[in-house]
Amino acid sequence: MLNKQLTLVIAVAFTLFLSSCSSVGVGGKQVSVGGKNFTEQYLLSEMTAFLLKEEGFEVKEMNNLGSTVVRKALENEQVDLMWEYTGTALITYMGKEPISDPEETFQKVKAIDAKNGILWMNMSEVNNTYALAMTKEKSKELGIKSISDLASYIKENPGKLTIASDAEFANRPDGLPGVEKKYGFNFGAENIKQMDIGLTQRALDNNQVDVSVAFETDATIREYGLVTLEDDKHFFPPYRAAVSINEETYEKYPEIKEITARLADKLNSDIMRELNYKVDIEGNSVSVVAHDWLVENGLLED
Repeated sequence: MLNKQLTLVIAVAFTLFLSSCSSVGVGGKQVSVGGKNFTEQYLLSEMTAFLLKEEGFEVKEMNNLGSTVVRKALENEQVDLMWEYTGTALITYMGKEPISDPEETFQKVKAIDAKNGILWMNMSEVNNTYALAMTKEKSKELGIKSISDLASYIKENPGKLTIASDAEFANRPDGLPGVEKKYGFNFGAENIKQMDIGLTQRALDNNQVDVSVAFETDATIREYGLVTLEDDKHFFPPYRAAVSINEETYEKYPEIKEITARLADKLNSDIMRELNYKVDIEGNSVSVVAHDWLVENGLLED
């Protein structure tokens, strides 16, 4: 009987010891970082997690979520912070008309979300917006560097160029119809080759089309050596990556602003495209790519 009592006392003491150890973690700085379900978002959340851990935070990563799912999680305080795109927030979540100026867009979403208890900070130069792409050879051959150049060529040579587009971009007002209206040209329905968005750049590389829809930070732009045409009339709304954070989390850990600013200040679309390339095309892991880039840029100790 004595042995049983002694065993019980030891078991309870051991449990209390474990509890006291775990309470150190519980009482420490804890945050959850949300992310969407594509490579660029995996990289952004992973790099953010590395920096926060370096500053003593215990980080729970909640990535691989759909866009609206992670947004709802942020609104409901199930996620503390995430990287969001200004255009996505303004147009999709807030139902507002696109604004062409990046800073105006940022200030607009910042003002609206402040009422939702969500703060926006540290807008980067990463702009994951729509673009029209061509091969370097075709662009040089035809002298097309901007969408205005493209419009001029099509008006002078109707029916000569074809474009690869997914069905959504080919039909939505802020997609191809809007571009054509803004710049005053028309491909013609017979010259629009609709396909999955993941195949448009491949079709361009294979010379099946002359132009394709793309995203500015697509790894395939780097893979196929394509050029994106300058949107010189600023039709496409900015989709700049910035940090959005729960107000309560920010009040608790205001240092997060400075920590994430280190990352935001170093990033741009070209760098993001290169990082996406290392994962999507070269097959490197998100964690390795994120870690190595942070070390190379003096943001993390090796």
